[in-house]
Amino acid sequence: MIKLVLVRHGQSMWNLENRFTGWTDVELSEKGITEAKEAGIVLKEKGFTFDISYTSVLKRANDTLKYILQELGESDIEIKKSWRLNERHYGALQGLNKDEARRKFGEEQVRLWRRSSDVRPPALTKDDERYPGNDIKYKDLSESELPLTENLIDTVKRVIPYYESDIKKDLLLSKKVIVVAHGNSLRALMKYLDNISDEEIVNLEIETGNPICYELDDDLKPIRHYYLKD
Repeated sequence: MIKLVLVRHGQSMWNLENRFTGWTDVELSEKGITEAKEAGIVLKEKGFTFDISYTSVLKRANDTLKYILQELGESDIEIKKSWRLNERHYGALQGLNKDEARRKFGEEQVRLWRRSSDVRPPALTKDDERYPGNDIKYKDLSESELPLTENLIDTVKRVIPYYESDIKKDLLLSKKVIVVAHGNSLRALMKYLDNISDEEIVNLEIETGNPICYELDDDLKPIRHYYLKD
């Protein structure tokens, strides 16, 4: 049996402040650091070891992975970072408090922006300081790869090709893989793995800092998945 471990980063400062984050590069909160360390502890207790790790280019995911690997005593394994595992880009909502957004735009509209698969939030403009083209981390991306806003389907379209080209290859080589990413990039991957419909994906919530173990058959078809923390 092949196992794949997915972890949503620990609570970030903007999670704590209830703000839309997206590609904004924010730190983990104290709770988030604790969650990350606890994820590493539970993985160690349950006998997990890893050969390779995958994460986004965002600090909250990178630091979560760092704390996990420290707890496992595996800080020297290969770490592959890709913007394709970044959180969904929330466009002009980034930085806005979610309660303020509900008051301004209405509960149902904000729910659609957050949870639907095909509705995009209001877009940034390229002269906005939040435009990812202003960030040196993305200097090698083409203009078409730099989002102004994204829905979940847009996120799927960048996550799944990366899964197919890189992560899947390592799984087929029997490498033990951990992916530490974000709520929506992991929703995109789980949607693909479990063939979740556009309608059903609205209801999928992923806990911060709680590892999910996927058990896969030899063809990498999911047998089952479960959280490792009680």
